[in-house]
Amino acid sequence: MYACSPCARSRRTVVGAAAIVVLFAAPSAHAGPLVDSAPSCDNQVLETPFRRWGDPANYVLTPNGTAENGTRWTLGGGAVRALGNETYYVHGQGERYSLQLPPGSSATTASMCVGLERPTLRLLARNDGSRSSLLHIDVLYEDSSGSVRSLRIGDVDGAAQWQPTPPLAVIANLLPLLPGGNTAVAFRFTPDAAGQWSIDDVYVDPWRHG
Repeated sequence: MYACSPCARSRRTVVGAAAIVVLFAAPSAHAGPLVDSAPSCDNQVLETPFRRWGDPANYVLTPNGTAENGTRWTLGGGAVRALGNETYYVHGQGERYSLQLPPGSSATTASMCVGLERPTLRLLARNDGSRSSLLHIDVLYEDSSGSVRSLRIGDVDGAAQWQPTPPLAVIANLLPLLPGGNTAVAFRFTPDAAGQWSIDDVYVDPWRHG
């Protein structure tokens, strides 16, 4: 069971060495698709889904991060919504679905609002493929011209049993493009060629709540 400890054997995270750079600038006059589609930060519902693993932080579910309804995900390369919820049911006992990501596939969340002070991502994942397989995780964000950029924030390994990933820092040049000094991001998940991944219950700690 992963408990946010460096001694965990079944999982490792390789995060790039890029520094977190927060650029404070006036909101762009050329809002792109992430900003245009992001809901407000005002009504976000805070949960503590990873408390059983020693993580008491408050998280917000990404748009349809439970995979119960596939309409808020962009799926490609054979990624599908499939029966079989993660086994801990951290969001709800009645849920039934997760996302399956075969080699060559990708799954991208809808846009969401986050603060700028080092938000973090965490989710449940499993891998039925090669034990050496990695799940690549990228943050999508906008620059001052409204163009969507991407940056790798983690490469996660996993086992055949559902387990939480480590918290992954959103390392990107985030601009305050939404009211209140907030911005819009989305997240993309892509397995490497040896993986048969499933993901579920994708959460973000948007403000680094303790």
